Amino acid sequence: MEKIYILEGLDCPNCALKIEKALIKNKYIIYASVNAATLLCNIEYSEFNEQIEKEVIQLIEELEDIKVKKKEHHHKHKHEDCGCGHHHEHKHEDCGCGHHHEHKHEECGCGHHHEHKHEECGCGHHHEHKHEDCGCGHHHEHKHEDCECGCHHEHYHEHRNEPNNKGLRKIKWIIEGLDCAHCALKVEDAVNKVDGVNYASINFTTKTLLFYLEDKVNEDKVKNNVKQAILDKENVQIIEENEANVVKKDNKKYLIILGILLLPVGLYLNNNILFIISYLLVGYKVIIKALKNIKRGEIFDENFLMLIATIGAVFVGEYLEAVAVMLFYQVGEYFQDKAVDKSRRSISELMNIKSDIAHIEVNGEFKDVHPDEVRVGDVILVQPGERVPLDGIVVKGNTSVDTSALTGESMPKDLEVNDEILGGYINLNSLIEIKVTHETGESTVSRILDMVENASSKKAKTELKMTRFARIYTPIVVISALILAILPNLFNTGISWQEWLIRACTFLVISCPCALVLSIPLGYFAGIGRASIEGILVKGGNYLELLSEVDTVVFDKTGTLTTGKFEVTKVDSDNPDECLRLACLAESYSLHPIAISIQNEYGREINKDEIDSIEEIAGCGIKAIISGNEVLVGNTKLMNQFHINFKETQSIGTIVYVAYNSNYMGTIEISDTVKENTKEYLVELKNKGVKKLVMLTGDRNVTAISVANQVGIDKVYSELLPNDKIDKLEEIMKETNGKVAYVGDGINDAPVLARSDVGIAMGGLGSEAAVEASDIVLMKDDISSLSKGIDIARFTQKIMNQNIVFILGVKAIVLIMSLFGYANMWLGVFADVGVSLIAVINSMRILSK
Repeated sequence: MEKIYILEGLDCPNCALKIEKALIKNKYIIYASVNAATLLCNIEYSEFNEQIEKEVIQLIEELEDIKVKKKEHHHKHKHEDCGCGHHHEHKHEDCGCGHHHEHKHEECGCGHHHEHKHEECGCGHHHEHKHEDCGCGHHHEHKHEDCECGCHHEHYHEHRNEPNNKGLRKIKWIIEGLDCAHCALKVEDAVNKVDGVNYASINFTTKTLLFYLEDKVNEDKVKNNVKQAILDKENVQIIEENEANVVKKDNKKYLIILGILLLPVGLYLNNNILFIISYLLVGYKVIIKALKNIKRGEIFDENFLMLIATIGAVFVGEYLEAVAVMLFYQVGEYFQDKAVDKSRRSISELMNIKSDIAHIEVNGEFKDVHPDEVRVGDVILVQPGERVPLDGIVVKGNTSVDTSALTGESMPKDLEVNDEILGGYINLNSLIEIKVTHETGESTVSRILDMVENASSKKAKTELKMTRFARIYTPIVVISALILAILPNLFNTGISWQEWLIRACTFLVISCPCALVLSIPLGYFAGIGRASIEGILVKGGNYLELLSEVDTVVFDKTGTLTTGKFEVTKVDSDNPDECLRLACLAESYSLHPIAISIQNEYGREINKDEIDSIEEIAGCGIKAIISGNEVLVGNTKLMNQFHINFKETQSIGTIVYVAYNSNYMGTIEISDTVKENTKEYLVELKNKGVKKLVMLTGDRNVTAISVANQVGIDKVYSELLPNDKIDKLEEIMKETNGKVAYVGDGINDAPVLARSDVGIAMGGLGSEAAVEASDIVLMKDDISSLSKGIDIARFTQKIMNQNIVFILGVKAIVLIMSLFGYANMWLGVFADVGVSLIAVINSMRILSK
């Protein structure tokens, strides 16, 4: 059962994260999500009653000094107090704060809607009807205003300082020497328990540890505590982000080689002492780790299991078995590490879209510097064949660029002076100069790489289930092995106690969960990396998994299915060229989108000397005197005002009427045009199993239906206000058994993007609002990559399912075989490292999708 609560008084993402972490640990809660911006807390209960709900609410209120309220319903048509401190009239809207308000409100980002006058919402600020978003969660008036995020806000202020404005400092370290995903999980758990750490996530695939510091803590002290917590768990090398990435050479591998050489000598001489020496040399790394873990109280890991199993073999006199199993394990681990490293490199190469050098202009000359040294306003030179290091504007030269690394688009893009160019593009033709608009940390390519890197912290449900399963699976198998070693000896089975001990040892070897906790995260990370190469930015494995389950796609119209730009689609006149020319002259001084579309359609230079005067008639159009003749360009009101005998035209677009010397001349139809190949892309989605395509738009019904018919939309809802869109989306979500994706521009549709199962922003390249509001960003400005994204998501999920079935299947078979004495420890090692290796290789197939 899913419940939604309003957390009144919640004022920062830091508090939201703490509440979310505490809720997830509750045994009655399957899923919890807390949004500091909307004040909403979504909880999915595994078991629900009033007492459980009361305990959950009490838990939240004890964690933070806030008030938890259940989401309310609409209010009656009379004045009514809903407890939020405002009275509401008979026209209501849902703003996401749990109350419904009068229809003339605006959203300030604090979770309430406010009227056009100053009004206090409880967030500590007063709000006017014109607000701006600085990224701190509040909207601010045009004057200076302090919102406690550490910055002042002015007209069109866009300062954003991630993540300090959220009260969280992000630290990124590289952890060298992690041998398995199970070890990574132990490190992650240890860091999460350190005082001052708000949240930590480790990606075994990239060897990256990300952790966030709580506000107002001693950074150096917490970092030292984190280092100590890591080293207490694992013997690893910690490399901070600003340190040189130097890995110490491991000379101890020669001990393993010596141990291997002693094995055939021991066999030839049949000397048990040599076998034991060989065992110690080959397995020194496993033995040391196991002993350290026992000292720390960390028992159930693969090192301990291998140590106990091989000691059991030595105890019963199976020296060769003990050495061979340890050797087989080390060889398997070596090849597994190589496979994982190759996977990491493959993903890194796919994401290698950053340039390490920039040619910056200094006193008229260009010198080579690192892109970090370049500042906004500097001019850089990019030669043919080089990757553009930073975002900017072309100020000199024309060229073509390869945009495929960012957008997945195979065709080169032509750029001229004053065109925008982004870091990560490759200059193909000519020498160009660029004026930098974003520094390295704020550039599009940096944001893309940061998003892909942070995606690993948002784990898919499959990944979370396997992690939880792995935590309980190993202890269960260890207990089973102990029972297998002892219990049969209490009965007359006809099998010696030595044989039962060997079978129990095989049980231990098989039980390591590394294959599961390694291959699943690696697979999702590969899927996210593969998607990014196609220009599809996925914020986490959870969203990739949800995308694979989508069977209904809901689209915004303007800017999503259509271009969002006015174009002349028809000129209806006996003399269309002259009609268009006169309209162009009349509109030549206007910057209105309709005027610009007429000027663009005419496309030729006009002689403004012909214009004697221009008069704009508010709400009607323009009256111009051109070469002594009266020209009227406008709507039906203008024609009626000047008593023009004309025929009114019904159309899906905007109609501009033109009259010349009081005589009706014709019409110019202007409308938003459907994006090229949109219909074909939607047909492709249907062919891939998407059952229903829906459009939600605020446009007129006749326009919406026309666009829907052109592209093949199944259902249309038109003339919708933003809150109406949410209501319609919820209706659609109730009607379908699968997941619902909403595709919009990521700016105007932020509430609907957030409410859908998967929010997909389109054409979000360089748009911070799109990146922030959505779960997935399609870098192309069309929906062609949506079909590719669904393909990647489904293929990734298919590989994950294959790995789970294969890993658990092999382990189950070998466990049963060992129970009846048909499997030795060699086969048990294969069921561990061999299966892991195969699963990792299978996961890497995603990169070639």
